Amino acid sequence: MESGYVTTPFGRRPMSLGMLASQQLAETIEPGIKRSKWKLFRAICEARPALGVTDRALTVLDALLTFYPDDEISEERGLIVFPSNAQLSLRARGMTPATLRRHLAVLVEAGLILRKDSANGKRYARRDRAGAIGEAFGFSVAPLLARAVEIESLAAAAVADRELVRATRERLTVCRRDISKLIAAAIEEGVPGDWEQISMLFRDLVLRLPRVASAGALTALLDEMGLLREEAVNLLERQVKIKKMDANESQIERHKQNSNPDSRSELEPSFETKQGAKAAADNDPVAGPQDEPRLKHQGPSGRKPPMADPATGHGLKSFPLGLVLQACPQIHDYGPGGTIGNWRDLMSAAVVVRSMLGVSPSAYEEACAGMGPENAATVIACILERGGHINSPGGYLRNLTRRTERGEFAIGPMLMALVRANGGVRRVAG
Repeated sequence: MESGYVTTPFGRRPMSLGMLASQQLAETIEPGIKRSKWKLFRAICEARPALGVTDRALTVLDALLTFYPDDEISEERGLIVFPSNAQLSLRARGMTPATLRRHLAVLVEAGLILRKDSANGKRYARRDRAGAIGEAFGFSVAPLLARAVEIESLAAAAVADRELVRATRERLTVCRRDISKLIAAAIEEGVPGDWEQISMLFRDLVLRLPRVASAGALTALLDEMGLLREEAVNLLERQVKIKKMDANESQIERHKQNSNPDSRSELEPSFETKQGAKAAADNDPVAGPQDEPRLKHQGPSGRKPPMADPATGHGLKSFPLGLVLQACPQIHDYGPGGTIGNWRDLMSAAVVVRSMLGVSPSAYEEACAGMGPENAATVIACILERGGHINSPGGYLRNLTRRTERGEFAIGPMLMALVRANGGVRRVAG
């Protein structure tokens, strides 16, 4: 700063600690530093929200910079501009004097300019015999030069944030389109699943989408929509695989021939089922009488229905452990040592909770076989979280297992409803 000492404002304008801090900052300009005034002004426009200035205040700053004689701001060329209010008002698009003074105060408070007032408050410069400016009174742009690096960093961060918001909005638009068309296709094709619940969740997410939002808010909504889209795709892919398996089985059945013309098995399908069950029992050395219901359920080929066999890849999709724990925080208390760090801890806690809720071992074993151990433990955690709304946890679990085998149950909507009830989705890893 040219004066080298603290200056106080003229008239009734009070001195503040902010003004003192700005004057001290202006004295820390690095030797030889210079910046293009218009590039620096554009950076200030980009970082305007972070700097706490209004667009009208930037209009006044633009007018002030037009009075600086050179394109580059540097200490060698001086840092004081001294236009009158009348001239400054003309270059500020005809701004009224009262409005002009108010926005000049905003720029001073934001630490972008400094006042260097004369004894009578007038703005002028004293020149020597050669016409060079010896001392000037007006507004100092020294803070712009002292804060140049900070302003440029804030501008770069604002540009990056704007680009992130734009990219996230584009991804949200694509995700919304995907979910809408997947739901329409599922309803038109009659795909089994709780599509009404999925549609309600989708409408709720769309209504929560604000017109103006930060990157963090948009990312959280994109996370929820991504989970919903994955659930819809999972249900549709499962139906496609079922149709492929049905088509393959029908092709095999069309090529079957009965080499024994005296056989009565074609007229007695129930007898054929028993024969198939017996054949499967003969081929299974560890099968016993207690396995007969299982073999009957498997059918003549000894296979379980596609939706109930995890090995076929048609079972429920497992969600990240972090998302499960966020949706069902109560399950933490039943883990080993009162915490859950992996899937094994969650399954151990589910066994404890199963016993506490009165769910029979057979019901839980059927759930593990039909859903997979991880998904069965997840469902137990959800039942614990909604314990006050479920009268018979064991019957409820058996019903969900049957619906899973028919391809009519999805864990995603249940988890997302609990996540929203517990405060929304955060980015988690599981």
